[in-house]
Amino acid sequence: MEGQTPGGGGLSEKPVPTATRPGLSSLGAVFILLKSALGAGLLNFPWAFHKAGVVAPAFLVELVSLVFLISGLVVLGYAASVSGQATYQGVVGGLCGPAIGKLCKACFIVNLLMISVAFLRVVGGQLEKLWDFLLPGAPPALQPWYTDERFTLTLLCALVILPLSTTREISFQKHTSILGTLAACYLALVIVVQYYLRPQDLAREPHLASSPSSWTSVFSVFPTICSGFQCHEAALSIYCSMRHQSLGHWALVSVLSLLACCLVYSLTGVYGFLTFGTGVSADILMSYPGSDGVVIVALVLFAMSIVTAYPIVLFLGRSVMRDFWRRGCGGSCGPQALAKPSGPWVRVPLTVLWVAVTLAMALFLPDLSEIIGIIGGISSFFIFIFPGCCLEAWGVVSMLVGAFIFGQSTVAAVMKLL
Repeated sequence: MEGQTPGGGGLSEKPVPTATRPGLSSLGAVFILLKSALGAGLLNFPWAFHKAGVVAPAFLVELVSLVFLISGLVVLGYAASVSGQATYQGVVGGLCGPAIGKLCKACFIVNLLMISVAFLRVVGGQLEKLWDFLLPGAPPALQPWYTDERFTLTLLCALVILPLSTTREISFQKHTSILGTLAACYLALVIVVQYYLRPQDLAREPHLASSPSSWTSVFSVFPTICSGFQCHEAALSIYCSMRHQSLGHWALVSVLSLLACCLVYSLTGVYGFLTFGTGVSADILMSYPGSDGVVIVALVLFAMSIVTAYPIVLFLGRSVMRDFWRRGCGGSCGPQALAKPSGPWVRVPLTVLWVAVTLAMALFLPDLSEIIGIIGGISSFFIFIFPGCCLEAWGVVSMLVGAFIFGQSTVAAVMKLL
């Protein structure tokens, strides 16, 4: 393996490529990593707690997952310093060989593409609920043309998502990540307050299970919980943009980010489940009445949270596309401006292409929920399997856990399709 010292079995560290002016502070890194994890999975956590049967087993699964998730982030930071690469796919390819590197790139871009489509689907659903609140009693066929999802989502992509996504460095996202994190925290706060205040529409007592139906049901929530904390694809881009690039510093950033994320997810999962019991919806916001103004504000803010997460996912997908561009066209064809993949003449068209493709998939393809369930198993590669390939001692256990989660989630999704 490359990077081994001449006389020992260890791995020598190489300088990690940095941005031209790396200036991402530790606090900024915490917020970007936290926002990368606080995505649409927040809406599914109460349903995951219901699926586990009771609160205690689900919380135990969350804590066990957290150990592997934080370990994976630290391993990725170490692997970046060993390989001298600045991207996830570059680190895996440098340490595990070109074959595994190509597999990583394929899984990477497919996974990010599906996450982007899922984000747009979630935002489109929130916009529909907002129009239903603003235009009560109006049948869908008689609603104004500007309420059509194809118009509103296209306008949102053109005016908000696209400008946020054309930035050159991921460090710019620290500003929007702070706003997105606060919006997600507001949703968790609303769910907690609604449980204690219990408005008239939620007056009935929920039916709560006294024990899990089976241990199989407890294990089945692993994919949902792990995918909710998924931020490993963005980890190395954040690490390489930090002002202080040391492994200890990165470990502290990882621990603070995922502990804060765990707090938000736990509050949402526990109180959402306790509020609705076995009747909780897979999307927690669907369980609340559409006429509640506080819930509508939470809905709008959560849509803003998803909008601020989309550019981070696009940035990572664009890094893979830039690798393809660099190897296929960079410096060998066209004017000199096209030889720099990070330049605006390449970066902006790639960004427009990504937004256009994901928008078209979100608007015109049939329901992707089951298909995304199958592809969702790919996330276990980035959290467990690929980091496990980079470190032998910890890697065996991590790869076994990742293989179990991938198999369990994929089989469950296939059974739904049949």
